Amino acid sequence: MGRFGLTEILVILAVVLLLFGGKKIPELMKGLGSGIKEFKNAAKDDQPADKKETKEETKE
Repeated sequence: MGRFGLTEILVILAVVLLLFGGKKIPELMKGLGSGIKEFKNAAKDDQPADKKETKEETKE
């Protein structure tokens, strides 16, 4: 299985458009974007404790 070509991408987009409709796609993309943003924030907050302590010490 190789890389996706232009034809495959267009077919996938057409199927998505048929399944969800034009009005639902922006809502799906907005939800996906906010989910990715929350994941990045959670990953940033989940740093090891020793790194957090050094950041707090440099602020003082």
